[in-house]
Amino acid sequence: MEKTWPDHGLNVTLKAAELPKSTWYYHQNEKVDYEEKYNYLKPKLDEIIDTHNGYGIPRIKTELEESYGLVVNHKVLRRLFKTWEMKLSRAARSTNQSPVRSAIKEASGDLNLVGDLNEEDIDLFDVLYTDFTELRYENGIKKAWLIPVIGHRSKLIFGWALGKSTTTEVALRAWEATRETYEDYGTSLEGTILHQDQDSVFTSNDWIDQILIEDKVKLSYSEDGAKGNVYMESFNGHFKCPNRSLFCEAGSLEELRVIVEERVDYWNTRRRHTTLQNRIPIEYIEERIKNEN
Repeated sequence: MEKTWPDHGLNVTLKAAELPKSTWYYHQNEKVDYEEKYNYLKPKLDEIIDTHNGYGIPRIKTELEESYGLVVNHKVLRRLFKTWEMKLSRAARSTNQSPVRSAIKEASGDLNLVGDLNEEDIDLFDVLYTDFTELRYENGIKKAWLIPVIGHRSKLIFGWALGKSTTTEVALRAWEATRETYEDYGTSLEGTILHQDQDSVFTSNDWIDQILIEDKVKLSYSEDGAKGNVYMESFNGHFKCPNRSLFCEAGSLEELRVIVEERVDYWNTRRRHTTLQNRIPIEYIEERIKNEN
């Protein structure tokens, strides 16, 4: 009906379908009412589809519940997608392994560049760690993802970024901030080791091109999941646990960003770390640089 009547006219189409006009107008009005009832969902669905272009109805339903606190029946979602003519874009999965994944597989056993390093041989800017960690806000209803870049020797958060999902774009923002911090200290990233998990973000072409090719940083990967990135796990515990209630009270992503920025500043410029003999990261770095000069 929807596709036929504009070409052939409403009367002809209804006659061919043996439907009275009253039935047609009833369903049209019902359609409008249904769209109006759930119109608040459309921008959220658009956002989910843009961010997670491989999601189907079940995962979209879960994302609505966990990230937006909205419980919507899957049948309603299916009808809305049909009503709004929204398409679920699913990326075709290649059966061939990417060159990066193939290289990682071939280097299995030699991927972790930090595991065998002697502590006394690691200098101030030699080793960095990174990973995504989940933060809950709006009373725990919504979630965001924080990616910090941490210095092994100094415990300084060299850079960080916050996003609604774990994407390469968010990770590269954290890396850009890290590069700027290195420049502020008058040092180069070249030759630095960056240790991370084998997450799809950290094995993506854009990430590899920037870190390995452009910045000439040595890539190190955990070969044992979170257990192979213990420095990040330790950071997550020390950074998130004391601040959990603050993060939870944030009423929006922007409010959360402001809170994270303040807590990062506290971590870097005021918090004393036992592993630094109760010194503050930024003071520790300045002291080391002064002594070396």
